[in-house]
Amino acid sequence: MNKVIFEKKINSIQFQIVVGDLTKEDVDAIVNAANSYLSHGGGVAAAIVRAGGYIIQKESDELVKKNGIIKTGNVGVTSGGNLKAKYVIHAVGPVWHDGNENEEELLYNAIYNSLKKANELNIKSISFPAISSGIFGYPFDKACDVYKKAIEDFSKEFNQPNLIRFCFIDATRAQRFSKIF
Repeated sequence: MNKVIFEKKINSIQFQIVVGDLTKEDVDAIVNAANSYLSHGGGVAAAIVRAGGYIIQKESDELVKKNGIIKTGNVGVTSGGNLKAKYVIHAVGPVWHDGNENEEELLYNAIYNSLKKANELNIKSISFPAISSGIFGYPFDKACDVYKKAIEDFSKEFNQPNLIRFCFIDATRAQRFSKIF
């Protein structure tokens, strides 16, 4: 079972940091750390397809076929398949290139656009993984600063989703993220 280790109100939004399995989150939507082709072959993306079923990959393939690849910083949406979450919001974060290729803005956009899409879909609760800080190589502590800024900025303009969670399988990372609040 996923465990909340940190909780804080950010404007009218409840923010939580959780240790556990993103695919077991009991929220309206989970966010996938996706690539532009929505080809879910590794990392959290592969775990989401394993847990939610091939339908997530099938819908992702259809989305890309219909609309083209998802540009870095943008999002696409599929059903949650067999997950508890009704939706998967596929956020394309940047690959880290020593901070020289606009990575901070692109990561900010991936988080902010995920939240904005959730708002458009009337999603009340959402859970994120650590976008770009796994196989995409974005330094974790730098990424946490971006996550925080995107959430704070979003909460100044919107009040839904009214529950935003970040879910980490690694308790050490969860603790590190909580320290910046």
